[in-house]
Amino acid sequence: MSWYDFALQFTDAQWHRTSGNSRKNVAKALMTSTIALLRTPLPAAFNPVDVRTALREFAFNTRRREEAPPEKAVILKWVERNTLSMAAWEEPAKVDAVLNAVSSLLDGAPAAASSAKRNRRILNVAMEYAVKHRVLRSNPLPKGRGTSPKTSSAVDKRALLNRSQAARLLGWVRRRPRGGQRLHAFLATMYYAGPRPEEAVAMVVHDVRLPDEDAEDQWGELLFHTAQLEVGRNWTNDGQVHEERGLKGRAKDDMRSVPCRPALTKVLRAHIQAEKLKPSDLLFPGEKGEMLAGSVIRRAWRTARREVLDPQECASPLGKRVYDLRHTCLTNWLSDGVPPAQVAEWAGNSVPVLLAIYARCIVGHLPDLKKRIEAGGDLPDLPKP
Repeated sequence: MSWYDFALQFTDAQWHRTSGNSRKNVAKALMTSTIALLRTPLPAAFNPVDVRTALREFAFNTRRREEAPPEKAVILKWVERNTLSMAAWEEPAKVDAVLNAVSSLLDGAPAAASSAKRNRRILNVAMEYAVKHRVLRSNPLPKGRGTSPKTSSAVDKRALLNRSQAARLLGWVRRRPRGGQRLHAFLATMYYAGPRPEEAVAMVVHDVRLPDEDAEDQWGELLFHTAQLEVGRNWTNDGQVHEERGLKGRAKDDMRSVPCRPALTKVLRAHIQAEKLKPSDLLFPGEKGEMLAGSVIRRAWRTARREVLDPQECASPLGKRVYDLRHTCLTNWLSDGVPPAQVAEWAGNSVPVLLAIYARCIVGHLPDLKKRIEAGGDLPDLPKP
């Protein structure tokens, strides 16, 4: 069996058991591996970009494979004829070449450690599949410590926003002429309640439990039970841009509740009234009532950073991603003394994962901790000799 035929078989086996983002990642890893396993160099008539597109978007996309346009189909026919057999995986030099390819960028520079690790993990699943179906006798990929690049899950403390920075950024978005108030409400929810972006865009109005406007206690409640991941229409089963999923790391149909502090209650109440939203409407709809697009959110956030932050701050990791609003929220909760188990429940994480990500960023407890350490006492003075 050739590597190309095996890669198609593996793609189809994985398609119905994986999410859209996973399908996309599998296609990227197989695309790079396939180019590294060609018997001969690409013909001069082939544009390398077209070759990668043909492999990623059509060959290793189960739903679109038969839709490849004629120029892409010609490329795929050539690749099919010029790919090495699976016996190539028995050659250590060839295995090293593939691993080097999936760990590098197109210009040969090292890829991000997380990308390299993900590609190696996908290849490992493919090799185990090959062993299971008796295409290979054993998994040829190296194992043990040092075989994959090290990655850290800890959040970069430089990305966290202080209250003044967050207020200025969200204030600029709110004054944005086009959809500013709607985007402000979305970003304020990220900052105050810490949902993942795909969880926030999936919310409907009746997921927000707000007190009466004249109630003394203005704390509310937010319910999260669905995520709408933006993966692109080429990678979903129904051709939609978003793919509906359950909450990350939770059982199907599970949900979680997060308190809605009075400042956010005020923002969401005004937003719902201004947009005249009904209980079954999306809480943060797009301009035409559709799912709010990630590109719209990211574009508004990038512009806000350029307008609000000074050049040095803008060039730094400070609030570089919308996701950093979630990181800031969870770090603030921990720094304010909320028990990690409670923060993990609100965030939809396990306690070990939460602490691995945020423990380095907790601030404000050091003075008290110093006093506790000193209260234990020092060593007694030794008698003079």
